[in-house]
Amino acid sequence: MARTRRQELSSRVSELFRFDVIRAQWRRLPRRVRSAALPTTVIVLAFLYPYYRSALPSIPVFGSFPSVDTAVTMTIFIMMAIGLNIVVGYAGLLDLGYVAFYAVGAYTAAWLASPHFGENVTLHLGSVGVNPDAAGFHISIWLVVLIAGFVTAFIGVLIGLPTLRLRGDYLAIVTLGFGEIMPQIARNGDNLFGTGFNLTNGAQGINPVDPPGFGDRLNSWLGLPSDYLTASNAINLFYWTALVLLLFTVFCSVRLRDSRLGRAWIAIREDETAAAAMGVPLMRTKTWAYAAGAFFGGIAGAYYASFKAAVFPDDFFFNISIFILCMVILGGMGNIWGVIVGGGFLAYLNQEGLGNIGAEINETFGTNIDVPLYQFGIFGVILVLVMLFKPEGLIPSARRKAEFEEGVEDQPYLYDVRGAPE
Repeated sequence: MARTRRQELSSRVSELFRFDVIRAQWRRLPRRVRSAALPTTVIVLAFLYPYYRSALPSIPVFGSFPSVDTAVTMTIFIMMAIGLNIVVGYAGLLDLGYVAFYAVGAYTAAWLASPHFGENVTLHLGSVGVNPDAAGFHISIWLVVLIAGFVTAFIGVLIGLPTLRLRGDYLAIVTLGFGEIMPQIARNGDNLFGTGFNLTNGAQGINPVDPPGFGDRLNSWLGLPSDYLTASNAINLFYWTALVLLLFTVFCSVRLRDSRLGRAWIAIREDETAAAAMGVPLMRTKTWAYAAGAFFGGIAGAYYASFKAAVFPDDFFFNISIFILCMVILGGMGNIWGVIVGGGFLAYLNQEGLGNIGAEINETFGTNIDVPLYQFGIFGVILVLVMLFKPEGLIPSARRKAEFEEGVEDQPYLYDVRGAPE
């Protein structure tokens, strides 16, 4: 009886909204249009987020939606997660030192767009928002972001060449070493190796880093903001620019995945020995994976330095590498959309989410718990739960999902007295 009523209700709703007609019209559309509909909708909603964020309702436990400032940080960390996904998710190379690429990109921006080297040189090339007579390197941040990408790609090659002959745990240990070396260089680089050369300005960091912008000429011609910091909607401009960089990262990652090089990465991840037997050049292919992942990490680091207008060594500790790796594992290794979801969720928790959750708990139960203080323990619990109940990640790639669902299971046998299976 209840089933009949549900069927009647469903039929009435279908007649009211004409779902069958909508479904038929939807299926008539070309396949490319249907496949592009969801990403296009997500992109449009993402770009319009600053305009409708204030109208969104609060989420139970998590509170209000992320501020635009937090959304910028989330977008930048998603970029780094996608870059690491190339190394870990595509090529299957466990990298525990990805923070080194992030740091190199950030310090490249600090060297080329700040007064740090002002005692020795004065060079201006397309810079905005700085005094024309300011000492130091002041190159346009758009060029700096591109330069940082190539510099970190080169560093990735240098790191990869001596280490990629290793496999598994040995590779992870070596990359962990690089991840530990970089923060020490950043913290003690004000007297690099006792030479007196100030590379990183030590614990004080380098600031101010020049802001993005398009200059007065493009501002008068096209109406583009001459300087992000002086614009009335500065935070929105930083957010939209971060989205453009993220779209570029996603596009390149998708094209790389579907290319011949991407198929070689996947072959190495599945079975390195079989890939070598089929003619895949292991060292060259792995090195390209490190270079590609480092490129996007450098771009993210350079833009983040410009967004924060400063670079400090405390931003590049080893736990950042683990944090980004958790984003890839949580979302689903090898799946770009899963990495975006996992990266955005963990970055939100790190920036605002845990604070909102703590405020909600304290208000409800009358406690005084500083929830963000236990952030890494909470992230660990999240990962344990994911590994127990959904080990392939929240949104896994089709290949990894098949591996987990169709994997070989142990088959128990009953043995007779002589030890032979029945």
